[in-house]
Amino acid sequence: MTEHRARKRFGQHFLHDQNIIQRIITAINPQRNQTIIEIGPGKGALTVPLLEHLDCLHVLEVDRDLAYALEKKYENEQKIIIHCLDALTYDFKELGNQHLRIIGNLPYNISTPLIFHLLENNQIIDDMVFMLQEEVIDRTCASPGSKDFGRLSVMVQANCQAEKLFTVSPGAFSPPPKVMSAIIRLKPFDKVLNQISDYPCFAHVVKQAFSQRRKTLRNCLKGTLDERQIINLGIDPGARAETIAIENFIQLANAYHKENQ
Repeated sequence: MTEHRARKRFGQHFLHDQNIIQRIITAINPQRNQTIIEIGPGKGALTVPLLEHLDCLHVLEVDRDLAYALEKKYENEQKIIIHCLDALTYDFKELGNQHLRIIGNLPYNISTPLIFHLLENNQIIDDMVFMLQEEVIDRTCASPGSKDFGRLSVMVQANCQAEKLFTVSPGAFSPPPKVMSAIIRLKPFDKVLNQISDYPCFAHVVKQAFSQRRKTLRNCLKGTLDERQIINLGIDPGARAETIAIENFIQLANAYHKENQ
């Protein structure tokens, strides 16, 4: 499989540092009876050690050549199921399991939309462990009022506990990316603890709130919630989205959902 050239359109950077690979496997802590899905297995840097710990591993690979190479490599291996498809459009409910674990070295060019897609399925996901661009992880874990706090921060933190585990230098990959990478763990909140009434409404309100970053909630949410509704929730309509708490976004979204039932 070493003859495969990394393709820019797929954002491919193949992990080869054995120390980093072992640290990731340790962070995942795979157990035999678990249903683990690896997104973007590439040449199998994580796939090989994962299979040592699992009874069954699903891998999702969009690159046909890499998927074919994996099929050839594991043609006599019963523990791996290879899906040649785009994870961005895959319905994870098709696996029929309520306790999925999702892991992978995600292509940096699709990492944010892929995380948004996975959040839509968070009720069937136990946890996620991803390699991402460090800047994306810093935005994911950012606090209100910081320069990195934005739509990604709110969408993830309203649904999951987010933890940055460790950083990875460019030299761990071939070809090396131009940026630092890091590992993040996302653990969806228990269904009982999740306060969001309707996920599509929540996604809409958050997107609108950050649609014009220098504008106030009063302006950004025009047509979604009026000033009176925002004030009734105890939220300042003159505040900017990047300054309010995650709980405030949930309040706004639940009010919007109630108005549109």
